[in-house]
Amino acid sequence: MTEKVLILDFGSQYTQLIARRIRELNVYSEIVPYNKIPELDDSYRAVILSGSPFSVREERALHPELDKVVGKLPVLGICYGAQYIANHYGGTVSRSLKREYGKANLGRVQGSSDLFAGIETGSQVWMSHGDTIQDLPEGFELLASTADVEVAAFGSVDRFAHPVYCIQFHPEVYHSLDGKQLLENFVINIAGCTGDWTPAHFIEQTVEELREKVGEDRVLLGLSGGVDSSVAAMLLHRAIGDRLFCFFIDNGLLRKGEFEEVERSYEGMGLNVTAIDAKQEFYGALAGESDPEKKRKAIGRVFIEVFEREAKKLTNIKYLAQGTIYPDVIESVSVHGPSVTIKSHHNVGGLPEKMGLKIVEPLRNLFKDEVRRVGGELGMPAHLIGRHPFPGPGLAIRILGDITPEKVRLLQEADAIYINKMREYGLYDQVWQAGTILLPVQSVGVMGDERTYEQAVALRAVTSTDGMTAEWSHLPYDFLAAVSSSIINNVKGINRVVYDISTKPPATIEWE
Repeated sequence: MTEKVLILDFGSQYTQLIARRIRELNVYSEIVPYNKIPELDDSYRAVILSGSPFSVREERALHPELDKVVGKLPVLGICYGAQYIANHYGGTVSRSLKREYGKANLGRVQGSSDLFAGIETGSQVWMSHGDTIQDLPEGFELLASTADVEVAAFGSVDRFAHPVYCIQFHPEVYHSLDGKQLLENFVINIAGCTGDWTPAHFIEQTVEELREKVGEDRVLLGLSGGVDSSVAAMLLHRAIGDRLFCFFIDNGLLRKGEFEEVERSYEGMGLNVTAIDAKQEFYGALAGESDPEKKRKAIGRVFIEVFEREAKKLTNIKYLAQGTIYPDVIESVSVHGPSVTIKSHHNVGGLPEKMGLKIVEPLRNLFKDEVRRVGGELGMPAHLIGRHPFPGPGLAIRILGDITPEKVRLLQEADAIYINKMREYGLYDQVWQAGTILLPVQSVGVMGDERTYEQAVALRAVTSTDGMTAEWSHLPYDFLAAVSSSIINNVKGINRVVYDISTKPPATIEWE
């Protein structure tokens, strides 16, 4: 049985980060909305209450059923979670006179506390709160303070059947220098987790579950060439062998040579892959369409049509496999309900019901970096599991405006130069995602003695951990100069290259 740490989400921007930090301790963690607490079976070892943009003093404060967790398992309240526990059990929470945001140092630390074992006075932490705890509830004691906040941490080991700890800072962010130690103290030393949730353990458990779920049935999977679908395919292949059937559809919107390169990789992995050339169908559906959302929907529609047509050639398919990962799952069950649609994703949406298939999602509990580690444990080639994320609609959303085969060719050539140069300069693995965007503008240029009026492209490169937020990559000037020169000199039709230095948010990683 996999031991779990349950994280109750109150809408904090850091909730996913808490889950990631726990998993770095080789302990499985799962996020659920504060108002959907599951039955606590023997697999659960501890509960963490996240922060929140709300105040416990507001009418719209979020109210968890604390009796379902406090006293049942060790509990750690972070920021809002700490304030709610203090308020709920008789303490006093008020608006801060001194609002503490950013770096702070622990001025006093109770060294005898199990939570602060190995953490010294003066340890740097990251604060982000507008409320403060004035008085502690009965049965709780002060564990740490800062120069501006008297109650930075408090707890009780005697009032309930299991200890309750509360902190006003965020141990999950890198700026809290001993944050990992504090979380390890709570999860390993206090809650007693063994820390055996490794990629090898995940593979063993998932393969067993897949065999039990699928039985002797057949499974169909749409491969994209990306990390998620490829790792999902390898897990299924290990579980059910040749009863897995994979489609790899060429929509004409992949990078230069990508279809052939990825197809060769799949052959080397022993997967049963049917390669489908559907370029002209996609180009036909996209002809004359400039609206980003309509382009995505056209691609999704044709994908489903091609997928369904090809699937009819197979018999006894009972399951449709998807490369869904944990951030997708969290988004659909967030505190605030399903997120507003920022973009429609190109997937096999609608196919399971239409074809009467059941869904299987081997990776639905993993973050992207965990998917990569599992891929490595499965022996997949490094160039495949290390590939940058690539949008489902492909180059269609990196060509602003309508799509033509000639625009695709132009962008493929420019993008190939950019990505190959990135590998040549040893920068590819330092970047989360990179790509080239073909802009719907022409600009004046001079080549030789001639005046030109040609296309412009933008280069995009970002650093990130999960794609939820991203910083633009500070690529060396000499590298950017070499890329610009090579594109302009070798791709006839492009005479200007610019570099995108926008962060996410407010910008997105892709331009459409």
